[in-house]
Amino acid sequence: MSARVFVDTPVLCGHRGSGRGVGENTLPSFRAAVAAGLPWVEVDARLTADGVLVAYHEAVLPDGRYVSQLPAGETDDLGLMRVADLFEDLPPGIGVDVDMKSSLEDAQRPRDETTGALVAELVAPHMDHRPLVVTSFDPGALLIVRERRPSLPLGLLTWLRFPLRKAIPAAVHLGLQVIAPHVESFGLRQERPHPGERTIADTVSVAHDLPSERQVLLDAGVDCLCVDDVV
Repeated sequence: MSARVFVDTPVLCGHRGSGRGVGENTLPSFRAAVAAGLPWVEVDARLTADGVLVAYHEAVLPDGRYVSQLPAGETDDLGLMRVADLFEDLPPGIGVDVDMKSSLEDAQRPRDETTGALVAELVAPHMDHRPLVVTSFDPGALLIVRERRPSLPLGLLTWLRFPLRKAIPAAVHLGLQVIAPHVESFGLRQERPHPGERTIADTVSVAHDLPSERQVLLDAGVDCLCVDDVV
């Protein structure tokens, strides 16, 4: 992650507020993260059928309905937080990582009504008041954000199936400022790397008892850790 985005590294970022699970992506969870002293929080952002960004990680609700196919009134009734409400609630200066969840329906929407376009519109008024980064697994959505807010830092999310050896050059040539890899992208949970891959354990000298994943990443020099356990 770029030091131009994160200051006084490494910093901790509250994943979905104060951690995934019961209460995630709700105002109380984000308030708890701020109260614990975290300078950054991460929020999931999904677009409803009528163009409202709500905070929900999965594409599908427990009852099998897609968030992208519901009007905002129904997601309100289900208790899903609107992302705009988070920005209004957070104290100035708290950084926000908007994890942009594009959907299949974006392929049918006009470009200025896609998830990327509406995330860019939502965060624009807050760019002078707090640190911001928009991250996504979807490079196309990130490019739509950049069209509208060229100065907004953007980051490419990665998973084990998209290893860092591919993500890093992709981010460079897409002009992105941040790589936001899931911990499994580092290979820390693999007994042995896949052919052609390397783990951090291959490049550092470790004691008989391997340090925690968090400590390995800190020792490797990452700028930000998005954590579930904020205390």
